[in-house]
Amino acid sequence: MAEVSLMMRFGPGLLAAAFLSVTGVHAQEKVTLSDLNWTGAKAIAHVIKAVIEGPLDSEAEIIPGLSDFAIIATGMDKGDGSIDVFTDSWLPNHQDIWDKFIVESRTIAHNEPYRATQGTFVPRYMADRIQSFEDLADPEIAALFDKDGNGKGEYWPGDANWGSTKLLQIKFESYGLSELWEPEIYSDATFKAQLKAAIVAQEPILFYYWTPEWIHAAYDLVALEEPDRTEGCEDLKLDQEDWLEASTFTCKYDNARVYVAYSKSLEQRNPVVAKFLSQIKLDPDVINEWILKIGRDNEDPQDVAEAWIEANPDTVNQWIR
Repeated sequence: MAEVSLMMRFGPGLLAAAFLSVTGVHAQEKVTLSDLNWTGAKAIAHVIKAVIEGPLDSEAEIIPGLSDFAIIATGMDKGDGSIDVFTDSWLPNHQDIWDKFIVESRTIAHNEPYRATQGTFVPRYMADRIQSFEDLADPEIAALFDKDGNGKGEYWPGDANWGSTKLLQIKFESYGLSELWEPEIYSDATFKAQLKAAIVAQEPILFYYWTPEWIHAAYDLVALEEPDRTEGCEDLKLDQEDWLEASTFTCKYDNARVYVAYSKSLEQRNPVVAKFLSQIKLDPDVINEWILKIGRDNEDPQDVAEAWIEANPDTVNQWIR
């Protein structure tokens, strides 16, 4: 009866994975996941965890507070199970870490990426005053964003833990805007509260963000225009101590390629999970559905993940077959 129930609910691919798990044909070490602090990554982590603990009948844990990719990559490189999965690795934002551990040492593997966009945004009500980075060179525009009265406009380049946070600072330096503007770096949660307050009050706010993310569904936002990408327009030295001075970035962001990265040691320690992680194919439209429920509607991430898996057995079956 249990086999019939599994077959009806998940199909033959999930049943096979469950059978391997129960019979112990493969190793069953616990899989440890990153705890990234942006909503899309949290959603992905909980979906992966729910697949591992549900259809794959294994064990997974999201390690609280473990969000720095450099630290996580070092742990995945060791292959000791202290950390196995970085759930939302953005390129080119994480290019230096990617080159070290995936290209050179080959101790970290990955799935097929989804595509995402990045940009610098203002609310729609600011669009009559500011449309491009060229407009930021106007002292009168900068003064609109000067909250502390020190003569410089403030912008939010991102959370302190994000690799992307350096990129907008490099842009301001490369565009010659540092005399008029300065970064304010604080958490994503604080930013979202400030964005909501600014929009309610119709006040200026300038910030980095990306899609998919629920703020684009909740608010009318406009990306600033920038020069098109040309060869050499983005020369990043993010791993150097003098990264701001050593780097240049004088064009629009490239569309990001976003991966699930995992320790290749899982191929021996939990091969069924390793196969699943190599085959998971994420759809940005679906991720946005998760983000809306978790970030905007405050639903529990685990509940969202389990409900989605229950409603989409064919997709899950493709990931683990």
